[in-house]
Amino acid sequence: MGYPVVLKLVLCSWGRLLSKVNDRDAAEALLEHKARLGGYVHGTYYIQQYVDKPGRDIRTMVIGDDVVYAVYRSSAHWITNTARGAEAQPCPLTPDIADLSLAAARAVGGGIVAVDLLEAADGRLLVSEVNDTPEFHGAMKVTDADIAGKMVEYLLNIAGK
Repeated sequence: MGYPVVLKLVLCSWGRLLSKVNDRDAAEALLEHKARLGGYVHGTYYIQQYVDKPGRDIRTMVIGDDVVYAVYRSSAHWITNTARGAEAQPCPLTPDIADLSLAAARAVGGGIVAVDLLEAADGRLLVSEVNDTPEFHGAMKVTDADIAGKMVEYLLNIAGK
């Protein structure tokens, strides 16, 4: 895969406990540190190719078969999470963004998920992750979507109410 890479714990949120690893020395030190911490939380992680994105990512929310919104999350830092200070901004929900978000959601069983997309330098959209416990405080500030209402409607529908 080469360097840099991003090391992410499987069980983490808010852009925390992830690391950009620039070389083998850093990787060895970080993995040794995690091994010494012990426990399944620090011992279960994945390594993801680092994507040099344009200072932002795209967060979408999929509820059932609908993409409810898309927002940019912009930051000068490589971690573009609103819990870490990134700014949410409106993002047009293009067919490419909607189609990729729906495909990513379906790949993990669907339901209510947030999909994080990265814009590669060559113009491709890449799925960074699919979140099964999405938060949407940043999106509520920049979109008119009734996010909570759509969640309730979806849940009542699958409950047969």
